[in-house]
Formats: sequence, C-alpha cells, structure tokens
Amino acid sequence: MVDMTTDAHYRELLAAVRSLVACDAVALLRLLPEHAGEAVLQPVAVDGLADEALGRRFAAAAHPRLARLLASGPQGLRFAADAGLPDPYDGLLDNQQALEAVHDCMGMPLRCGDQLWGLVTLDALNPRAFDGVESGRLQAIVRMLEAGIAAQQTLQSMAAHAAQAQAVAQAQWQSGHRRELLGKSAAMSQLRREIDTVAGSDLTVLILGETGVGKELVAQRLHAASARQARPLVQINCAALPETLADSELFGHKRGAFTGAVADRIGKFELADGGTLFLDEVGELPLAVQAKLLRVLQSGELQRPGSDRLQRVDVRVLAATNRDLAQEVARGRFRADLYHRLSVYPLLVPALRDRGRDVLALAGGFLEENQHRLGARNLRLEPAASAALLNQRWPGNVRELEHLISRAALRAWSEQPRGGRWIAIELRHLGLDLQGPAVAATAPAHAAAPLPLIEGQGLREATEAFQRQWIAASLQRQGGSLAAVAREAGMDRSNLLRLAKRLGLRPTAEGVD
Repeated sequence: MVDMTTDAHYRELLAAVRSLVACDAVALLRLLPEHAGEAVLQPVAVDGLADEALGRRFAAAAHPRLARLLASGPQGLRFAADAGLPDPYDGLLDNQQALEAVHDCMGMPLRCGDQLWGLVTLDALNPRAFDGVESGRLQAIVRMLEAGIAAQQTLQSMAAHAAQAQAVAQAQWQSGHRRELLGKSAAMSQLRREIDTVAGSDLTVLILGETGVGKELVAQRLHAASARQARPLVQINCAALPETLADSELFGHKRGAFTGAVADRIGKFELADGGTLFLDEVGELPLAVQAKLLRVLQSGELQRPGSDRLQRVDVRVLAATNRDLAQEVARGRFRADLYHRLSVYPLLVPALRDRGRDVLALAGGFLEENQHRLGARNLRLEPAASAALLNQRWPGNVRELEHLISRAALRAWSEQPRGGRWIAIELRHLGLDLQGPAVAATAPAHAAAPLPLIEGQGLREATEAFQRQWIAASLQRQGGSLAAVAREAGMDRSNLLRLAKRLGLRPTAEGVD
C-alpha cells in the first residue's frame, strides 16, 4: 500500500503519460515480491480504470498479456488487434459500454536500478490509436517513469525506521497472501499514520471501532511493523472465554490444579513471550478475570494456577473492543485501572460509511478472493452495482461488504455461461434494498436521496443520473469547490472534470455550473 504522497506522485506520472500519448486508460503496476515463484503485479495508480482495479492483484501466470510484457525488452510490446489473448482489464475500464470492441493495447517494463520494478500499460478503444506513436516517444515515457520511480524510492529510503519496518512487514503480508488495510480515504490514511507512529514502540494499544471494521487487521499490521515481528502474534477472543477457563487460557495451569487438569498447560501469555498478545473483544472479560489480567500487565509476571513459581514474560498487549469502555467503567462493568492500562495509545478504526470510495477498492479485493475460490474468471462490478455500493450505509461495515460480495459473486457465477471474458456483478446480484427504511433512517442529512428507478431507463442512463446527482450534491456541500469534490470522490481533479463534461455539467475554473 502506498501513502498519500506516493499515490499523488504516481498519479502525476500517469497524467504526464497521457499528455504524451492519447489513450483511454493507463496503469502503473508494481511487481510484488515473489509468491512461491510466481510474478504478481499490483496496480499502484490508474487513470481511466475503475477504482476497484486498485484492490486487484494480477498473477502473470494467469494473464498472458502481462507475462509477455514482463518478458519483453526495453522497447516494450504492442499487441495486435487480433492477438486473441485475454485482457486483464476486461470489465475494468471506465467506459464499459465499449469494452466488447477491439482496442489498442501496449506496455513497457520499468526498471529501478538493475531490478525489474513493474509495468506501465496503455489502452485505447480505437484499435489504430497507437499507429503514430514512434519508439522514441515510448522510450521517453519509460525514462520519465523510471526517473520518477527512482526519485520516489530515494525519498522512501530516507524515511524513519518505523516506515521502513512497516514496508518490510507489508512485503511479508503480501508473500503470505494476507489481507491488507485497503483504501485511500482521509480516514484510512490517518489510521495508517497512527499505526506507523506507535507500531515501533512497546506501548499498549487499544483498538476501538464498530463490529466488522477490521480491528484484527490493525492488530496484525501493528505486530508486523514492530520489532517483535519475528516472534508470535497470539490472539484470544475474550467474548468466547468462559470465566471458569479464563485462568487456564491466559496463564496456563499445572497438572492437578483443578478437576480435569491432567497435564501441564501453557497459557496464551507464555505462548506470546517475546511477541504480541491480541485480546480481541476485551470489553467482554468478566471482572474477576480483569483483576488477574491487570496484575500481569502491571508486573510482567504470571503464576500458573496450581504452581507457586512466578514466571516473567515479555509480551506486548494489543486489545480491541466495540464497546465504549469509558461508559462501561462508569457503569461498574469494567475496571478503571485496567481501562487506563490498556488505552495507553487508543486507535479508532473508521466505520465503512465514513470511508467514501474505499468501498470499491475493498469490493475489488473481495471479488479477487471469490474468483479464486470459485474458479471464476474476472469478476467485475457493473457501474450501477458500484454506484449502489457507494450509496449504502453499511451498518455491518467491512464484514458486511465481504459477505454481500461473496453472495453476489456466487449468484453471478452460477448464472453466467462459461467461457466469457468476465462475469458481471449486476445490481440485482447484490440483493440490496436501495430505498428500504433502514437506509433512509440512517442516512446523514447531507446524503443525496436514493435515485428513483424510471421505467424504461437503461443502465447507462441510470448510472449517469446517479453520478450527476452525486456531483451536484457534493458541490453544494463543498461550497462549489471542484477540488474538494474531487477529494471527496477519491478522484483526480482532471478525471472529475472529464466526467463532469460528459455528464453535461459545464465545468468552470472554480467549479461546475
């Protein structure tokens, strides 16, 4: 995952590419550390592709066009219109009405120093669009991109130790196919900055947030970016911990300590010695267990039930809860001293409804998982489905989105004939009640009203009507500032201008009429 500064830098590079070569889409893809010997590419910036592309990973073995580009020389490769190779961007171009047409496609490998860094790809819906692009111009693009990438790499190498540790941890997650904290919204960027600030310390962190926001991923990222990353991350679900077994689960026991203790047992604190212990749903712990936990946190020493010997453990504790622990303390349900011990550094994970267009990147990641699970090919969101996802309130947060995408993927996959270039996730596959009372009751005052479906209106017309309504409402909220609307939409300002023109909104220097 790139930070906001790096992301802006890459988008500026793509804008420069489009100024040199007229095309409908351009993407910058970075080659990830090898996955068991296979090359995997991840988009770090796109222009002209749907937002969900940023949540995708493309294994070269499954995408022959990308494999051939990686193997091509410095001059790159242009594919013939009749090449017959599947296109990795099928279903991902902004202009989805023209996807079935033959189009022009080319790309060049990019290097950083003596290492292959990734690819730049260019697509045009006109199959003759690149006829006049001479090799000298392509080489100029490659040199510009490689210089920009090298400059960014130099800046990143000068970052603080915490950022370097986080980059190492990120590479480890990617090599292990772990989920990431996807999204580029302001709320998620702030959360990542907070994680990077505290990760390198041994401070106890209390991770707060609603059910389903991804608190476990935050704990994993904190551990992976810490100095303890080579040691275990041990997790325990406090909500599933019976009071009678809490001592044994947390601290272990000696044989004969109680009826049924037929052998010595190591507890979670000992298992996590030298590493990290993640106490999920810590607000569910009974008061008696809270007192014992507090003693270990204060002294770093534990005593197994049935043993007289004190054992010292070196454990960093992360805790998570969806409860308001300050209120629980006021009601006498949670110890005040334990609350203050756990909340040395609180982190609030934002709700999905506060993350704007992150929902599309998350949906892209879940679609990627489902297409591998189902053996499906290129699951893609239709524009109306994307618009509907953006318009939801998501009371169940990321977990609700994950389950919804899994159901929609299964429905779409079961209906589609085999052998197509991609499988479209349509609005009906989502099964959303777009105008139901739950949505209306929880919608914020500034949200646009659900767009009524007009009989006989086609998908394209409905999508454009929704986009037109959303932009108009955002302009009103942002006082007419087009730049602020672009930030809220998670779009580049130039892309928003092009969209506004296409929708007939007459862009001006300061906003849209």
